[in-house]
Amino acid sequence: MSAKTEAVEARAEALALPVAEEKGYELVDVEYVKEAGNWYLRAYIDKPGGVTVDDCEIMSRAFEVKLDEEDLIPEAYILEVSSPGLGRPLKKEKDYVRAMGKEIELHTYKPIDKNKQFFGTLTAYDKESVTILDEGGQEMQFQKKDLALIRMAIDF
Repeated sequence: MSAKTEAVEARAEALALPVAEEKGYELVDVEYVKEAGNWYLRAYIDKPGGVTVDDCEIMSRAFEVKLDEEDLIPEAYILEVSSPGLGRPLKKEKDYVRAMGKEIELHTYKPIDKNKQFFGTLTAYDKESVTILDEGGQEMQFQKKDLALIRMAIDF
């Protein structure tokens, strides 16, 4: 991620946070990415009971006003506001707090005992590591730098 991208995300998050709180939403994440030649500014919101299309529209309109006032992004971009989804990644402290004692899914960059995908109950975390209790009752600790993905597990 470039310094420019990080700066846009940080500033956009600072603008979106009070808007989300005023509307009764939790701002889960903000990302600024280029996909297929287009820039996208995405804000992910949540609320107890889940987010509706109307919630996304309300947040989008209010956030867009703030973005226009600040003239934050000089190039053309597409603003998207959505729910983080069921299998949302754990990125911030509050995500780990919410996931404590719950089932999570981990993907490693390199195989560990021929596996790159692990499931278990989140039992501990810190800045460098994540610890789960796997289905067999074994505690496993992973270094965050070795993880390609960490998210809430989706049960079907």
